Amino acid sequence: MTSQIENAQSPWTSFLAHLFMILVAWTVFIKYLLPIGFALAANEAWATYIYWDLWPVAHLWLAWALLARPWYTRLLAIGMSVVEILIITTLFIWFLAEPEWSIWRTNWFVNKVFVLSAVVLVLGTAVFRPETLKMRSS
Repeated sequence: MTSQIENAQSPWTSFLAHLFMILVAWTVFIKYLLPIGFALAANEAWATYIYWDLWPVAHLWLAWALLARPWYTRLLAIGMSVVEILIITTLFIWFLAEPEWSIWRTNWFVNKVFVLSAVVLVLGTAVFRPETLKMRSS
């Protein structure tokens, strides 16, 4: 039998999970719905302004894992955070060498700033407060 404290969701972990759900919604809007709507309104091919990737799916998985806390949550948090930090930092270096401040690239840049901030918070949590990511007792 487990106590309520062992099963309680950490407010911080819950915050991070919900932050990632908001990022998923925002990313889907900024990277997919807005560009599709603009392209259709401009009578262009619907995929003209989309920068394709599957990060919203990965972020939704991380959000779910932060709430459900399966055994691999900490590994997922560290792995995904490190990979994203490396990718985003590299993309920022390339972008800032020759920035193109169109509406589409600016949206991309702002989105990546928020995603980078979120994954840094998750990595910090996984490294400095790993107990908040432990598997829930059933």
